[in-house]
Amino acid sequence: MNIISIALKEIKQDFRDLRTLLLMLAFPIVLMLILGSTLSNAFSNNVDLGELKVLVNDTSGNGQLSQAFTAFTKEMDKVGMKFDTLKPGMDGSREVEQGRYVDYVELKESGISLYGSSRNTIESNIVQGMLTSFTDKYNAAVAVAQIEPTKVEMVFASGNGHEYIKETSINADRLPGALDYYALVMTVMVAMWSAMSAARLIQSEVKQGTAFRLITAPVSKGEIFTGKVLGSIMINMLCILVIILFSKYVFQAYWGTHLGIVLLVLLSLVIMAISFGLAGGYLLKSGANGMMMLIVQLASIFGGAYFPIGDDTGVGIMSKIIQLSPIRVANHALTQVIYGDTLSAAWPVIGLNMTLSVLFIGVSIIMMKRREGL
Repeated sequence: MNIISIALKEIKQDFRDLRTLLLMLAFPIVLMLILGSTLSNAFSNNVDLGELKVLVNDTSGNGQLSQAFTAFTKEMDKVGMKFDTLKPGMDGSREVEQGRYVDYVELKESGISLYGSSRNTIESNIVQGMLTSFTDKYNAAVAVAQIEPTKVEMVFASGNGHEYIKETSINADRLPGALDYYALVMTVMVAMWSAMSAARLIQSEVKQGTAFRLITAPVSKGEIFTGKVLGSIMINMLCILVIILFSKYVFQAYWGTHLGIVLLVLLSLVIMAISFGLAGGYLLKSGANGMMMLIVQLASIFGGAYFPIGDDTGVGIMSKIIQLSPIRVANHALTQVIYGDTLSAAWPVIGLNMTLSVLFIGVSIIMMKRREGL
């Protein structure tokens, strides 16, 4: 009963601090709106590659291959791919290096050679895919011609130029937009903010002179500690729930169909952040607030809270820092849960957060027992 009373006291006290409460709610919502609106183009799924120019040198001496390739280039011209013939004095590889053409194709007696561009990898891969499709059809036609020449036309009639590349998108409507992305990362960031309030959870009692009154009351240290932690968890989760509901129903942000799992991941992050802040408060004392703020802001920046960060799997120091950000780890797992329905991605993150929580709580308890007061 004492634990519940202390927890309720913490909640009431936080509600009276309107300035901090508004900061916890208004700042991420306003930032969500600003960044989600200004960076909406960065999350657009429509990419216009423009005209793809390919340089061709036909030295095959093979009438059938040349005729088939000419027919292929005419079809490709309809979908925005232009094939130019290599002129005397031109160096095909050089033209690609200087960016005047996406690729350079050579038709030889031995087959087709493609010289791709390292600058325009997307465009080059598109050309390669189309040429692969053409080559497969041409080889099939040659094989059919040796057995049943009259049915060669059927090979090329099975598809037109528009079918050389067929794009299939899985759940295309559920790709995250700008507001979807920032609704998620801002909520995760607020969960991590719990570390800053937890850093002063005990120290504020000492500064205000109420720690002595608490320790002399008929309440054990364990009850005080547990009650304050429980109250902090409840108030922070309440803020997170408000942000989720606001973003969902006002900004129309997508939170998927597994909101319970999402809240479990966020709860584990809140518990870990509070445990981390408590340990930092005991270890750093007066310097804990500044240090927690610095750590949380760095975790936010490297975790993609202010701008998207791709899946960096490098081996450099910066890559390691990015991968260690708890905000990035939680954001990555929640993205898989929300947009990929991959519930299994949540459990390793929850397990990691709870393991760290036990470690930090253990440090806090040891430090508290060494003191006469809180």
